[in-house]
Amino acid sequence: MESNRSVWRKTERGIRTLFFGFFPLILLLALVLQGARQESSTEPAPLPAISPTSPTPAYREVNFRFGRGYMGDGWRLYFSEPDASAARESYEGGIETALVEAIQQTRNKLDVAAFEMNSEPIVEAILEAHQRGVAVRVVTDDDHGLNDEADEALRSFQAAGVPLVDDGRSGLMHNKFMILDGRAVWTGSWNYTVNGTYRNNNNVLVLESEWAAAAFQAEFDEMFERGEFGTRSTDDGIVRFSHADGEVSLIFGSEADEVSGLRAEIARAARSIHIMTFVFSLEELAEAILLQAAQADLVLRGIFEKRNSTASWSQMPTLHCAGAEIRQDGNRYTLHHKVIIIDEHTVITGSFNFSNSAAKRNDENIVIIRNADIARLYLDEWRHIWDSASELDPAEVNCD
Repeated sequence: MESNRSVWRKTERGIRTLFFGFFPLILLLALVLQGARQESSTEPAPLPAISPTSPTPAYREVNFRFGRGYMGDGWRLYFSEPDASAARESYEGGIETALVEAIQQTRNKLDVAAFEMNSEPIVEAILEAHQRGVAVRVVTDDDHGLNDEADEALRSFQAAGVPLVDDGRSGLMHNKFMILDGRAVWTGSWNYTVNGTYRNNNNVLVLESEWAAAAFQAEFDEMFERGEFGTRSTDDGIVRFSHADGEVSLIFGSEADEVSGLRAEIARAARSIHIMTFVFSLEELAEAILLQAAQADLVLRGIFEKRNSTASWSQMPTLHCAGAEIRQDGNRYTLHHKVIIIDEHTVITGSFNFSNSAAKRNDENIVIIRNADIARLYLDEWRHIWDSASELDPAEVNCD
């Protein structure tokens, strides 16, 4: 007969075999049940609506006297910081400092699309680049650029022999971008002016990408070489490429169906939409935002430039009356951003005001970038403006 110890050892081996044989199945079943409980839950995980926590950001900060900047891998981002109390003679050391340095480092080619330009440091940097042999070309608006009698900067390019083309039409050449050596694009809401740099809230996104440079180059060549502006321009559709640990989509208008592109982006929102904008008159876009907010039960907040925000064509009252949290900016001068931030991850920016003119007449650009670090920085800017903005006066908006 086997001893008790021998029987126990066999029994122990049997138990181990059963345990280690069935343990993976038990663990897998537990994980499946946990996943099923999570999928069936109607309560999404709570997420901070404005400034989410995240791993250490992969960028460094650069401070200016009137502004701030951030430098990441393949991108840069700059925000103006207006000071309404500052005297005009103290306007120096703003975000134009970074652009001047970039122009000074340009060696071969510089293409400029400027709705307006009167910043002396930028004008001087462009003229100096032309004088040292950089191939400089400029596209501008006629009425607000070349023919603006108050600003002689653009005409100084002509006098110096810089090739310059204007749009010569009633619609606006509203772009504000530069392409440097076919390797980097500067774009955003920032006009290259004193007011744009020191008085207005603006943003500049720099994409250090040959893909971005090539797309903007095609847009520039349409205007400069072929005289194609607005709806007369060639529609290359939405240009998409991977960049900076994320994805970039570019839309050039008004030849493209920008509104459909924006609506498709809004339809992806699952948690929040934050708006800061100079003007918002696109009814189709407001409808898309309100529909998505209702369907996804998301946070919807917006900051509007106070001027004309309650006009009959403005969509601010519509958003407010539908339940969005709305404020009017507190800048004595102008909130000039054209920005929508989606789910703390995606940013819509560029020159494109959310207006009918931008969609149907002007020459514009829209950048959609999916990058958590960049979105967080835009949210910080949004929060900074929100904190100084004012709530709506009930007497100004009738929701009946």
